Amino acid sequence: MIPGFLLVMFSSLYVKSTYNKWGRVGVRSGLTGAQAAQRLITSGNLSGVQIQTIGGNLTDNYDPRDKVLHLSQNVAGTASVASVAVAAHELGHAMQDADDYFPLRFRAALVPAVNIGSWLGWIMILAGLLLGLTNLAWAGIVVFSGGALFALATLPVELNASARAKTLLAETGIIAGGDEQNGVNNVLNAAALTYVAALAAALLQLLYFVSLVGGFGGRRR
Repeated sequence: MIPGFLLVMFSSLYVKSTYNKWGRVGVRSGLTGAQAAQRLITSGNLSGVQIQTIGGNLTDNYDPRDKVLHLSQNVAGTASVASVAVAAHELGHAMQDADDYFPLRFRAALVPAVNIGSWLGWIMILAGLLLGLTNLAWAGIVVFSGGALFALATLPVELNASARAKTLLAETGIIAGGDEQNGVNNVLNAAALTYVAALAAALLQLLYFVSLVGGFGGRRR
């Protein structure tokens, strides 16, 4: 599992470094992340979407249940390439919601099962190994695999939101020039790497448990 964890750590550091770099570069439009999001809401006829500021760094998200776009304080209040890129990405999720984008719906449907499986799977695997119940351990792996499925389902959702963001920013004039477009691409591509890393880590962790239970079952035979 070590390569997966290292990839997650690297991707996290990379996205923070990229965000900090382009967070110091202003956009010619002079729009903050919140102002850019409001322009995109208006241009996309997403009148039901509300913008709220939340604490933390890079905690930005879109909640489809309440139709609320949460922007971190730095993103909401700063007129930088990084800020408008992040805001547009989250607005991409709002557009997916409005379009009834199937991968978004599928990912949302997985959330309850993943929340339960993330801790129940561990318990079942550990209990199965300690009690010598191989079938229980394998059932735990099936339950635990929901996390890997969720990471896989997340990838197309996030990539599509980034693709929408790049198009929206250019079409609405929020960014201008090749340098700003390059900055947006760098920020969103760095963010996409974190989801690839999460998927790799989830798959490697699942593979570890499969090999562990498989080896245990082989020794019992």
